[in-house]
Amino acid sequence: MGMSNTIQQLSVFLENREGRLDEVLSVLAENDVNIVALSLADTSDYGMLRMIVSDPHRGRQALKDAGITAMLTDVVALRVPHATGSLSKAMHQIVEGEVNVEYMYAFANGSDAAAILKSDDPGRVIDILKGSGFDVYSADEAYRANQ
Repeated sequence: MGMSNTIQQLSVFLENREGRLDEVLSVLAENDVNIVALSLADTSDYGMLRMIVSDPHRGRQALKDAGITAMLTDVVALRVPHATGSLSKAMHQIVEGEVNVEYMYAFANGSDAAAILKSDDPGRVIDILKGSGFDVYSADEAYRANQ
């Protein structure tokens, strides 16, 4: 099964107040944790910051030490070629495999792109993708993207 190819996403629940995002980013920077990709979704009261970082465990601990609650979540980093329809083809395979994608965000990664997928069954997503000719990034590749 594909679980060994999942990566860890660092997630932080943020109050929607001035300076809170800066606080989180400063803690990570001070602890030499590089942000490879991020997604920030918000409402009027709160936000959810999701990040792929160079060292998720160190990032989580640094935030915890600063009094900021953070969690690690298993996600899949789909390798998407820069070709029209590539993401559509991959998503079609996941739909055909009857797996729900809860959310997704993407980032450029050299000659390819990465689509970060969160589902309730990441191992199955990896198996479906690999069985359909797609590839996923290893943790080592994802945590050091574009370097």
